[in-house]
Amino acid sequence: MPKNLVIVESPSKSKTIEKYLGKDYKVVSSKGHIRDLATTGKYGLGVDIENGFTPNYTPISGKKKLISELKKEVKNSDRIYLATDPDREGEAISWHLKDALGIKEQNYDRVLFHEITKDKVLEAMKHPSKIDDNLVHSQETRRILDRIIGFRLSKLLQSKTGAKSAGRVQSVALKLIVDREREIANFVPEEYWTITAVFSDFSADLFQYREEEIKLKTKEETAQVLSSLGDTYTIQNIEQKQKAKKSKPPFITSTLQQEASTKLGFSAKKTMMIAQKLYEGIDLGNETVGLITYMRTDSIRLSDEFVSSTYHYIEDQFGKNYVGVRKQSKKTENVQDAHEAIRPTSILRTPESVKNHLTDDEFKLYRFIYYRTLASLMADAKVLQTTIILDNHDYQFKATGQVFVYDGYLKVYHDYESSEDKILPQFDQEQHPVLTAEEVKEEQHFTKPPARYTEAKLIKEMEELGIGRPSTYAKTMDTLKERNYVTIEDKKFVPTEMGMETTDKLQEFFKDLINVKYTAEMEDDLDKIADGKKIWNQVLSSFYQLFEPRVKTAFDNMEKKAPTQTGELCPECGSPLVIRKGKYGEFTACSNYPNCKYIKKEESKVVEIMDCPWCDGKIVERKTKKGKIFYGCNHYPTCKFASWDKPVSGSCPNCGSYLVEKNQKIKCSSCDYEKGIEE
Repeated sequence: MPKNLVIVESPSKSKTIEKYLGKDYKVVSSKGHIRDLATTGKYGLGVDIENGFTPNYTPISGKKKLISELKKEVKNSDRIYLATDPDREGEAISWHLKDALGIKEQNYDRVLFHEITKDKVLEAMKHPSKIDDNLVHSQETRRILDRIIGFRLSKLLQSKTGAKSAGRVQSVALKLIVDREREIANFVPEEYWTITAVFSDFSADLFQYREEEIKLKTKEETAQVLSSLGDTYTIQNIEQKQKAKKSKPPFITSTLQQEASTKLGFSAKKTMMIAQKLYEGIDLGNETVGLITYMRTDSIRLSDEFVSSTYHYIEDQFGKNYVGVRKQSKKTENVQDAHEAIRPTSILRTPESVKNHLTDDEFKLYRFIYYRTLASLMADAKVLQTTIILDNHDYQFKATGQVFVYDGYLKVYHDYESSEDKILPQFDQEQHPVLTAEEVKEEQHFTKPPARYTEAKLIKEMEELGIGRPSTYAKTMDTLKERNYVTIEDKKFVPTEMGMETTDKLQEFFKDLINVKYTAEMEDDLDKIADGKKIWNQVLSSFYQLFEPRVKTAFDNMEKKAPTQTGELCPECGSPLVIRKGKYGEFTACSNYPNCKYIKKEESKVVEIMDCPWCDGKIVERKTKKGKIFYGCNHYPTCKFASWDKPVSGSCPNCGSYLVEKNQKIKCSSCDYEKGIEE
């Protein structure tokens, strides 16, 4: 029996790593967090506020059995390696494992796997450390903050407005969307005009009068300029400059989410799910290996080893003149920092070489990451930019063009970045200094309001403002949609009436706490806790002293929203019927509650799915008391067919049992048979 136990987060990663480590190691998975804050104590926060904000942890629902199994594994092992993800969340999971499983200090090591390849896993095992308590406290503080704000404000909003939830980052992100919508609504367009001289093979725009910028605001001003122009244009100046077009740095979490949204059409959630799979390991037939490094990072640093191998690859594949200079972060980075940018684990593992082992979306994302990293280490592209200034009675017109004279990094990155030439004709200023326009066009324009946020633009804004963390952006976007605070129109966020009302109520009572500045300062405090520069429960205490009095004031003074009337009268007392919200959704009841307790029975619409596979009845969609959908026979209780998964027509070719639709596949309800939905 192996005496070394390695605990990771992901089951798929555990299989890969166990192959690397060999028979002396057993690798098991915690399947993410095993504990969370309880919902006991004051306000159900699971935190003892009066005693230094001491948290009370309890096993996550469904994890008790797993914890018992892990305890047995620990008891039968001499050495425990806690190898959860290499970030604050992973550090906290390792601490919870150590604490919940009763692992002794002298019996464990903390191991960080930044990439799941055999060499790097074996190397990491040679350099173990201990759990970083500062990182744990930072994550713990974030969790407690989110619990206090989430529970207290959500309870407030539910009782006063009917809104579902509020959150430390979520509510500030919603405010950005609401503020932008109001900015658009209040925008007053301004008129302006442009004049363009059109020649046989190029055009030039008016931009100056007597070498000073000119702005045309009305049709009358435009007409006056047109009347002053002659038929000919004199070449005043031709300037050519060679400029370098630099590649972008390799991806970090936020830029990957932004660019994958813009270039690939992926949501932030989808991007992170695919990246997680690429990190944890892909079966390539002869080996299972992680294709990219850890995908939660703020660093654009690349290891010296990777840079060296990539430089050799560039020189071999494209020539020495294509080798570039590595990108440096604008902020000072600790050179000992283990976090790198998101990059391929090997530059030799080209996207094309692994394409057959990836889904279409996995291939698209891996290809994007691979070529972004490769391009970041390649030489600049070079552009010859030409600017021509034409004069017509002291009115100056400008035409610009560019020609790529050296492709540089665009040799590999041209699919993701424009490299088109805009060619101007050759001019001889001395021989032919005067040109004649074929026509002069005037055009009316109006200034446009700022655009609504796309997911990519909102992530970029949050990153620049220092709100939240890249690893939480995807969850924030999902929550705003799930809570019906926003809708998506043309891939842009539009706040709902509930979203706008929720923002207004929070700003009325929590303006100094639910805002960009305070939220960014709190992120800075969390960073300082991680660095050991601030004490975690002192940060919580300072926050709570500001927050809780405002919550109590809001409970006392926030106006309660009246329920919506249906236009019907109560059949028992004649009072108006209203729509109320309960534990399991909306229902119609008497407005005279509690004097009248009438509740209207809703007629449920029967949704037929298919013929019952057990009898001659029909499978219909049903709901539990808690609103969860399941599928059962309409001949119940005579026929007791029931399934959580949606049944589909047909029977299993292997065993004859009924089939169900699950996780985008058709599966047998009894055996291991499955096939794709499209097959």
